[in-house]
Amino acid sequence: MKSLYKTEKGKKEILSLYDQKLDELHIDFEYIKINTSFGRTNIIASGTSANPPILIIHGSNGCAPIAFETYPNLSKTFRVYAVDVLAQPNKSAETRLNMKDDSYGKWMNEIITALNIEQVTLAGFSFGGLVILKTLENDESKIKEVFLSAPAYIVNGNPIKTLFKIFIPMKRYMKTQKPKYVEKFLAEVFTDRDEFAIKYLSKVFLHFNMDFAPVPTITKEKAKAIKTPITLIGAKDDILFPGEKMIKRALKIFPSIKNYLLLENSKHVQSKSDNLIIEDLIKGKH
Repeated sequence: MKSLYKTEKGKKEILSLYDQKLDELHIDFEYIKINTSFGRTNIIASGTSANPPILIIHGSNGCAPIAFETYPNLSKTFRVYAVDVLAQPNKSAETRLNMKDDSYGKWMNEIITALNIEQVTLAGFSFGGLVILKTLENDESKIKEVFLSAPAYIVNGNPIKTLFKIFIPMKRYMKTQKPKYVEKFLAEVFTDRDEFAIKYLSKVFLHFNMDFAPVPTITKEKAKAIKTPITLIGAKDDILFPGEKMIKRALKIFPSIKNYLLLENSKHVQSKSDNLIIEDLIKGKH
């Protein structure tokens, strides 16, 4: 299988930033490697095994340490498993799964089976939301409840806006390597400036073959079949998956929405303070 990394040097630079982020978090953790039928999956686990299990799933072009940083206090009350999603710039296999079938759901359920856990909470951001919804479609029997933050797979934003504000700056950076284009991209996507994201994505855009396939949206039939309680968090100024539009559609098609929240001053990637609000929701404090 051809590597998704354009060069070995580029891969090393990206994984070195992964390790750097993990070191900065100062958490007690262990690596768990699981062989699935889709490829080897790397997981970072933290928190006491006696605590209830939660799987946290990062977004596109992300990695498990970023998921840990997003919800820094969960390991006090949960046994946290942060999953490196396949075919992303991280330590899992480079197998690219099909977003249109139930591969992501099968993959995640294989992980849950291998970890030997039940009554699992799932929390995911952006593309991680698609992975979670696919998991529920495939088999929701071991899932207790889910938290979706600005998830993919419910609605998509305006394609022309997305093209001009997100994809063109990204492509221009890839062509010119001028940092101003990464800054431009991040200013549209991130609520707060994030120095690590600038460094990490600058490397990813240059050295990693990203998936530009259009993100599908869940059908009414599949949404209606889901029984697991869903808490949905939308961001009002999200270009990729607009919060108001998302909540409106979700309330129509999902019978199991337990709670929803629209973050008024948030772009696609939430601020630290909004992430703490989401973390409290996950911990049952709201």
